[in-house]
Amino acid sequence: MSVVTNTTTIGAIDAPSRRNTELLLLGFAVAIPVFAYLNVGLALDGEVPAGMLGYGIGLGLLAGIAHLLVRRFAKYSDPLLLPLATLLNGLGLVLIWRLDQSPRIIADSMRRYGSYSADAPKQLMYSAIGVALFLAVLVLLKDHRVLQRYTYISMMAAIVLLLLPLVPGLGADVFGAKIWIRVGPFSIQPGEFAKIVLAVFFSGYLMVKRDALALASRRFMGLYLPRGRDLGPILTIWALSLVILVFENDLGTSLLFFGMFVIMLYVATERTSWIVMGLLMSVGGAVAVASFAGHVQARVQAWQDPFSCWETSQACDQMSQVLMSFGSGGTLGTGLGQGNSDLIGFAANSDFIFATVGEELGLAGVMAFLLLYGLIVERGIRTALAARDPFGKLLATGLSGAFALQIFVVAGGVMGLIPLTGMTMPFLAYGGSSVIANWALIAILIRISDTARRPAPSPAPSPDAEMTQVVRP
Repeated sequence: MSVVTNTTTIGAIDAPSRRNTELLLLGFAVAIPVFAYLNVGLALDGEVPAGMLGYGIGLGLLAGIAHLLVRRFAKYSDPLLLPLATLLNGLGLVLIWRLDQSPRIIADSMRRYGSYSADAPKQLMYSAIGVALFLAVLVLLKDHRVLQRYTYISMMAAIVLLLLPLVPGLGADVFGAKIWIRVGPFSIQPGEFAKIVLAVFFSGYLMVKRDALALASRRFMGLYLPRGRDLGPILTIWALSLVILVFENDLGTSLLFFGMFVIMLYVATERTSWIVMGLLMSVGGAVAVASFAGHVQARVQAWQDPFSCWETSQACDQMSQVLMSFGSGGTLGTGLGQGNSDLIGFAANSDFIFATVGEELGLAGVMAFLLLYGLIVERGIRTALAARDPFGKLLATGLSGAFALQIFVVAGGVMGLIPLTGMTMPFLAYGGSSVIANWALIAILIRISDTARRPAPSPAPSPDAEMTQVVRP
């Protein structure tokens, strides 16, 4: 009895400590982007930027409101996830604002669209919407295990989200990829939200079928395969998602979904054969798509030798500019606001924003950002290990794995490790769908970590134990 009481007391003491740590880290997460904003303004104009105070107050309000609700609704949660997301989001706003000031970006926008509209204010609005969704998830989702009830509904919702860009009059073709829908003046990328919904479906299905999937029924080419009736539904949803995305010419999101599927399947079954099969299938799918998708072929050519086709291919021209940005950045970078990554053109603040980090902050800055992303993934995996239920373990693993794969795909593509896929860096790049969906992802991880770390309630004392205490001399 005394042991349980002590455990509960320690947990109660630990909750305020976690939140105080989070508040201190949030202070740094707001101060660092404000200092970076000041640095960019001094580098560009030699004076304090006029919007610095408003930017600092806005970011501080978002972080403060989020902290208060986390303290109220998830007081036992991981204290690092919110500050890390806030810091990345804040620095992303600074980098987008820095590129907004570029005369080259303004001229390119005027040439393409006949007008120019700064992206940083819109990104700040999207960030506010993302934080609002973050808070809504924390308030409404009091227990992540409720999501398990909607396993098959999640499957249907994911299919609908992936089909929306193919609907005539609703979908939009942007640079060869049909991954957007237009609702009035806004553009939405449903695939960003589909990755969260698919993680819920995979978690619910694998939790029920993990024992059957782990038991091999036959051996094929050295791989132990489960029974078809157990694996059939999940392979069906994977294949359907892949087919839809192939028709949408979006290889990056296809690889992301498939990678998340393989990671969760491996965690559920503990069979390394799934990793081998997943790598073979992903390579085969990539080769198949590249054989008939023109924009994918252009990106493969730009990956192989961008300087051989920079005059004839826009993909090669952009990739060559990206590589030169990284090269000119060196170890410590040219300094915020003093680079030339705006030469990349129209996608400098979205697909290629990591090139600005490489040039203006150098290798040290690149490694610092990758460390911040790595910490989010590490805290997500730690949350999965601490979760007390198999559904929570799988969901935290799937969301963390999807986040890590997106970082690898984007950073690897920009730095020339793999071909470009057109995805955006979470929290850093311009894009409303991405920042909103990733705030929802962080909220779910915080909810799972709160449930995992919440002290178990003290059991009621049994009548026999009370009688023993009374009779004992």
